[in-house]
Amino acid sequence: MKQYLDLVKEVLANGEKREDRTNTGTVSKFGTQSRYDLREGFPLVTTKKVFFKGIVHEILWFISGDTNIKYLVDNKVNIWNEWPYEIFKKSNDFKNETLQEFVEKIKTDQDFANKHGELGPVYGKQWRDFNGVDQFKNLINGIKVNPYSRRHIISAWNPAEVNQMALPPCHSLFQFYVSKDGFIDLQLYQRSGDIFLGVPFNIASYSLLLELVAIECNLKARYFVHTIGDAHIYSNHIEQLNLQLSREPKILPTLKVNSENKSIFDIKFEDISLENYESHPAIKGVVAV
Repeated sequence: MKQYLDLVKEVLANGEKREDRTNTGTVSKFGTQSRYDLREGFPLVTTKKVFFKGIVHEILWFISGDTNIKYLVDNKVNIWNEWPYEIFKKSNDFKNETLQEFVEKIKTDQDFANKHGELGPVYGKQWRDFNGVDQFKNLINGIKVNPYSRRHIISAWNPAEVNQMALPPCHSLFQFYVSKDGFIDLQLYQRSGDIFLGVPFNIASYSLLLELVAIECNLKARYFVHTIGDAHIYSNHIEQLNLQLSREPKILPTLKVNSENKSIFDIKFEDISLENYESHPAIKGVVAV
């Protein structure tokens, strides 16, 4: 994953110090691009351990159209918990519950989850119901029927609903490209990228999506192209990233998908596995909300 480490070096060397919405402070560079060749292995960062289980559950959650964190919480994926919790803290139902107590209520109380586990019309809603349009089904059909079209695009950025979202979509638009020799590529435009916590997750997430779409459309996954608008490193993540830069990347793992007699809409967590993932130890960092 030299490309990821090169991105880290580029932002640290040439970024500018900026204040931000979370009041944490960042080093930021506008307009970066990295290219990952999936034929060389699945691009999961190896200079720290990455939570692959969370990546799989989240992409399946997006594809399903779900926007409530209960599915994630039930599967011990806690990457979205902070945002609905912050909203809950402002409600009349808040009784000084901790984040952990909030998550336990989401897990055990369906009515509570229905009311306070919602993130608003975030990714899954826009993928499957953008003002009444199922973008994802249309995309799959379009790739199969007219593979060389320049319109294989999904937008998660819906101006009519963005103010209703707990977090406006960071990975806001993506496009597929089918080559004449049977390969399929995916480019993501990410308006905002947290390089330490978010970007490794995003690289793997959209590479997994590329693999799943390739299987569904009988094509071979090739390039994931990652374009970031505001690529930033939070001030409290610089030490962690310098540690990663001191580590030697390991050989990339292999993705396996059991898709026999299944459409992309039928794939479950148990159908997706990663082989030979070796990484350096995990590195903790605080998420900025």
